[in-house]
Amino acid sequence: MRLILLTYDLYLPGSRCLKDKRKAVKGLIERLRARFNVSAAEVDHIDLIRRATIAVARVVSSGEVDRVNSFIDRTINACSEVQVLRYEKTEF
Repeated sequence: MRLILLTYDLYLPGSRCLKDKRKAVKGLIERLRARFNVSAAEVDHIDLIRRATIAVARVVSSGEVDRVNSFIDRTINACSEVQVLRYEKTEF
């Protein structure tokens, strides 16, 4: 079993206020939780209007690490409200 931690630094070009940003980030996090049974949260850039950093964590079997990462990446990149600026993967 492995713990994977994925960190995404996001840019939200359509956000005009914190309310817009929080709506987009909350929607993305809820989608990730529902689809992949992961723990996810906004962890940085809380008070910036067009930036967010989210962390996604999940315990998976060794053979599923790449498959799960791929599904999560596709879901985040398919979200039209955000652009991924930086991505970091850590395995424990």
